[in-house]
Amino acid sequence: MNPALYRRPSSVPVLVLVDMQQEYEIAGRPLALAGIAPALQKCRLALDHARESGIPVAYVRWIGAPLFQAGTRFARWIEGFEPHGCDMIFDRDRPSCYASPAFADAMERGGAQLVIAGFAGEAACLATAIDGFHRGQEVTFLADASASHDLEGISADDIHRSVSAVMRVFADVMDTQSWVAASAPYRPTPTVSNPAARQ
Repeated sequence: MNPALYRRPSSVPVLVLVDMQQEYEIAGRPLALAGIAPALQKCRLALDHARESGIPVAYVRWIGAPLFQAGTRFARWIEGFEPHGCDMIFDRDRPSCYASPAFADAMERGGAQLVIAGFAGEAACLATAIDGFHRGQEVTFLADASASHDLEGISADDIHRSVSAVMRVFADVMDTQSWVAASAPYRPTPTVSNPAARQ
């Protein structure tokens, strides 16, 4: 449990995992991301840290578009990233997570600080960060826990670097390890019990 949940609830972020769905992982699929493996490792790091620290986790998935039909394999969670019973789950059919009215209500009502990771950087993650910014919410984007598609002959890596640069207008952009270090559970400073030690 993170003591910050009691100390200053509004300071506790929500880890938003965007479209952790098999469509992005399976080679040969229209939205498959060739460079997804390193990003998944960082998503795992962020998720493990959130669970260990008591940080809430929100899963937001794309359901209803032609490639994300409910019940198909490609709309399912990537193996190892299935939600736990205490996690929030939201469905939407447009890029921004705020296209889910339930997500928008939960994030705005709680005044949550959003920490975004997942897929794809140039679409869902960027759209969500922009929407969150315009709603006055604090947003952090974990750039190395995301990946983007190539577009118009521009490589996926170049697109993702550009997306991460543009994202800085709307969000704090961090690497996952830095976020983990910055959001570690609050630990009070140990008190000195031996008076002689103060001298």
